[in-house]
Amino acid sequence: MQVSDRAGTRRERRAQRQRAPSRPRGPRRSVWRGPLPIVGTVVVVLVVVGIFVAISRAPAAAPAEPSPAVNSAVVSKVTSIPASVFDQVGAGTSTDIIHPAPQGALLKGASGKPLAVYVGAEFCPYCASERWSFIVALSRFGTWKGLALSRSSSTDVFPNTATFTFRNASYSSDYLELSAVETSDREGKPIASMTPVQDTAYAKLDSSQSIPFVDVGDRYFSVGAGYPPDVLSGKDWDAIATALHDPTSPIAKAVIGHANKWTAAICAVTGGQPGDVCSSPAVKGIQLPTK
Repeated sequence: MQVSDRAGTRRERRAQRQRAPSRPRGPRRSVWRGPLPIVGTVVVVLVVVGIFVAISRAPAAAPAEPSPAVNSAVVSKVTSIPASVFDQVGAGTSTDIIHPAPQGALLKGASGKPLAVYVGAEFCPYCASERWSFIVALSRFGTWKGLALSRSSSTDVFPNTATFTFRNASYSSDYLELSAVETSDREGKPIASMTPVQDTAYAKLDSSQSIPFVDVGDRYFSVGAGYPPDVLSGKDWDAIATALHDPTSPIAKAVIGHANKWTAAICAVTGGQPGDVCSSPAVKGIQLPTK
């Protein structure tokens, strides 16, 4: 009996162990709950943020430089705009930044003809947009040589705006002279100083000492651009030059509109010459500010 009792007791114990609930196990430690993975995650996030910041602050890369053939083709387009385009655009969408200069003697060049003065810099995006209109306007009175395609700074506002440079340019006309200077290159490094004539006009009329600065015979002057550079944003030289021949394009309305205002200002110092330009509907329709 005792053996049988002991055997029964063992069977009961095994049965109790089988019926009893298993002891719950503690939760497994996740590898993402430790301090080391958290630090790693933070580092990864910081690296990604740093990359995005670096990309956003990196200067916009300048597109490839134009070939001499492209340079010549663009200059030809810009300086041969039909009179009908000027007349259709009129004042366009340009802003009124041309002001009458204080009363004084007409500013003349060495030849005795009225003198136009330009002061700017190659890095300047507002100079970039102003040059288009100024070149177009002066092309109606004379001939440009040595105009070269350029771009504004890649690190300034409106980066890499397609434009020209007057660095090695010259201008000849039967009606007026031009004295132009680019004081700095695209990187902001000095490349030229103003002549005494340029410096005198700049100091007298540009109290803010800003660029671009244009003076036509000490009769009319401007500081700044006649339209915002973003009008040209994303366009290369040929696209802009082509658009100038379409009077309905936003570029023509801005560039040609401002050029018509400069044309009217120049006509005011050349005695209305040449007649076909100064008596055109577009020029006669421009109302320049008076004193």
